[in-house]
Amino acid sequence: MALEITNENYAEVMASGKPVVIDFWAEWCGPCRMVGPIVEELAEEYADKVIIGKCDVDSCDDIVAEYKVRNIPTIVFLKGGEQVDKVVGATSKETLKAKVDALL
Repeated sequence: MALEITNENYAEVMASGKPVVIDFWAEWCGPCRMVGPIVEELAEEYADKVIIGKCDVDSCDDIVAEYKVRNIPTIVFLKGGEQVDKVVGATSKETLKAKVDALL
């Protein structure tokens, strides 16, 4: 299951030393609901290697601002605390899987 990333646990997630994938989403967002199950599947598949989490844009203004998220869904890929890739909009599991694999 994807980790819920909040203002409270964000620093801990980033300090983990693992690659991090953050899905920026909102309950009211139709395309987010399409991508959500894919993100959950990837979270299970990569549970030991990558932290895959979801960040609700309606409750995490600081994190949203840090990554300059303007449209959702936006998925950011981080390695060593630095953003190395980003996907904006709904996309396929194959595309996301390839980007996660590139983090390893």
